[in-house]
Amino acid sequence: APSPPPSAARVRELAVRAFDAASCEGLVRADFFLTEDGEFVINEINTMPGFTPISMYPRMWQEAGVSYPELIDLLVQAALRRPTGLR
Repeated sequence: APSPPPSAARVRELAVRAFDAASCEGLVRADFFLTEDGEFVINEINTMPGFTPISMYPRMWQEAGVSYPELIDLLVQAALRRPTGLR
């Protein structure tokens, strides 16, 4: 079921914090549990989420108004801006 806006905003905030804390780049999918107390707890950061047109990652972007081809273009552009080499 769709989350009400305050819950969705909280999950977005936590996902961004997890992304930054783990020094992620590019794409990830953060999965959460909702406790009985109404708190969101991160379950995992998936650094290689499914990426077919029917996978959850592109479907979430589609809900935000970004089509599958646009998403691929955005990710390619982000990759091209990255410095090369191992860190």
